[in-house]
Amino acid sequence: MTGPINHEDAYHRLFRPMHCRPWLLGLFFPLLAASVSPAQTPKTSRPKPNVILITLDTTRADRMGFLGSDRGLTPNLDALSKQAAVFTRAYSHVPLTTASHATLFTGTYPQYNHVNDFGLPLVASLPYLPDILHRQGYRTAAFVGSIVLDPTGSLAPGFERGFDVYDAGFHTKQPRENRYQSIERRAGDVVARAQVWLRKRPSKAGPFFLWVHVYDAHDPYDAPEPYQSKFSDPYDAEIAYTDAMLGQLFAALQTARLYDGSLIAVMADHGEAFGEHGERSHGILLYDETIHVPLVIKLPGTGGPALKAAPRIDARVGLVDVAPTVLQVAGFSVPKQMQGQSLMPLIRPARDSPTARDRAIYSETDYPYHCFGWSALRALRTGKYLYVEAPKRELYDLSSDPKAEKNVAESSPAIAATLNAQLEALRKSTSSESPFGTAKLDPAQTAKLNALGYAAGSNKVEPEGVVGGIDPNDRITTANLFHEGLLDNDLGEFQSAIPKLERVLQTEPNSAVAYEQLGTAWTRLKNYEKALPILRKAIELEPKSGLTQYQFGLALFETGDWKESAVHFEQAVKFNPRWVDAHFSLAAVYARTDRVPEAIQEFGKTIELSPNHYRANLLRGWFLTHDGKPSEALPNLKKAAEVQPSSIEVHQYLADAYDQLGDAVHAAEERNKAQELDEQR
Repeated sequence: MTGPINHEDAYHRLFRPMHCRPWLLGLFFPLLAASVSPAQTPKTSRPKPNVILITLDTTRADRMGFLGSDRGLTPNLDALSKQAAVFTRAYSHVPLTTASHATLFTGTYPQYNHVNDFGLPLVASLPYLPDILHRQGYRTAAFVGSIVLDPTGSLAPGFERGFDVYDAGFHTKQPRENRYQSIERRAGDVVARAQVWLRKRPSKAGPFFLWVHVYDAHDPYDAPEPYQSKFSDPYDAEIAYTDAMLGQLFAALQTARLYDGSLIAVMADHGEAFGEHGERSHGILLYDETIHVPLVIKLPGTGGPALKAAPRIDARVGLVDVAPTVLQVAGFSVPKQMQGQSLMPLIRPARDSPTARDRAIYSETDYPYHCFGWSALRALRTGKYLYVEAPKRELYDLSSDPKAEKNVAESSPAIAATLNAQLEALRKSTSSESPFGTAKLDPAQTAKLNALGYAAGSNKVEPEGVVGGIDPNDRITTANLFHEGLLDNDLGEFQSAIPKLERVLQTEPNSAVAYEQLGTAWTRLKNYEKALPILRKAIELEPKSGLTQYQFGLALFETGDWKESAVHFEQAVKFNPRWVDAHFSLAAVYARTDRVPEAIQEFGKTIELSPNHYRANLLRGWFLTHDGKPSEALPNLKKAAEVQPSSIEVHQYLADAYDQLGDAVHAAEERNKAQELDEQR
């Protein structure tokens, strides 16, 4: 991976012919100001501060009291802001959780770290704030609120690097589970876990780095009481609930005398759109609704560079600047690979320093390209302009049009062309070669993303999107419907999902994932006459989609067509050999079609991948017992009993196995356990 190119050299090479036009220099100066190398911090002898970094998922800047909101949602964050530097114009670089956090923690742009979508690994050669602090003696812990940042769940591989504790452990939602038992946690749960870690931390263990991520403001909006009843807007209720839980964290820090001496940084990874510019949710477009984010940094008090007064900083900054800032405050040099800049010159400007200028802010989204085959988008905020590189260029003069409602690209073609060249120069000078070719989302990853409302198929994901083709602005209604349909399916609202997904297919007739989701909805409603042709169409469009093959197999299984069902489960296993559910379903259908040896083998593969799989252990043990192999059956049956000791059938099966072995004592014990459990019901 190559280091970043010097921005100033790139500027002179690309734009020297324009020096004769003085009016253009005002446009380029912000880019040059943003390209100064990060400051190197001299070593000091003062104690290293604790660092507490809090990320608010999907949180709009305009809901914060300290940024002018009068909704009364954030009293605790407002109190923190009175002791902190408040950045009124902070921006995300990607409107997606995993990608935005990658930029935040590495201090590099998405075109450099290549984590521009879900499932792409954060490679070890990248600078990574938790790892840097850990190697400098910090104890490190992460407490995250969603499966989208779970490295063990394959949606955020590599994010655990440098952490002593990474508290995640999410899983795909199972029957009779709700979201908060599977794919996400409420802020109160996340904060409680962080507080336990703080209490158990040895008092003389040295400095710590604590990352707390709260996910509540992400849809579906479902705040607990009394917040749900108190606020008519469900999104506002989530913001208010989150703020209250963070208030508990701040109070715990103060009680433990950790608050004053700690660096506390709070920011959102991206915002949320509510119909402005047509978008609902986030990820597709690059306007302020999803890119403008809150950012507050409280410097260490006792023994550190405390603020004499809490400044409000109106200069434009980016999340890429946070990691260099933390490192400078902690007293460490900023790695040369980091492309952001420390914000300390803005927080505590030197008396003789020039007035701080806005930084040019680059943002991008490849999500429409990866998921729909539409154009990727790139944006640059510089001077008074927002420029969006798209199939139909967009240019907004934010000084007279702060809501970006009037596209002046056609009436100001020279400015649009200049900003396009500036964007390309910045992107080129901050890019690196991709460390991997393509990434393939497996069905488990895809199912997790679908449950969160993100459109994702099982296709290959190209690391870089391409600008060109269908403009996402022209299909934003389709994106909204797809997002809502995915969430409806996850929430079990299949009747609501079906018309939305059908409308998606009117404009995206070749979307395999839309057919797969629609077929799944009909399957859950047990309307297999509707489901089967739809799922068959999905397979025609994407025959190598393990998830679609699996869903088709399930529908066929339910109709009793077990032989054809087996064919599609076999395909699912072929394309995704480490998929637990596919192996188990294949074993089950083999058992139904009297292919017992193959069923035993597939149950065994299921157990290899998931040793505590109750049903696989139970059924493999049962089949081995009835195949006259009780000694082979016992380990599986004992494991099943260990996993679910209250199961009546596992004790009955154990009794049968012991009978075959001639062990009457243990057989009687197991039958007694089964009888006791039956009587307790």
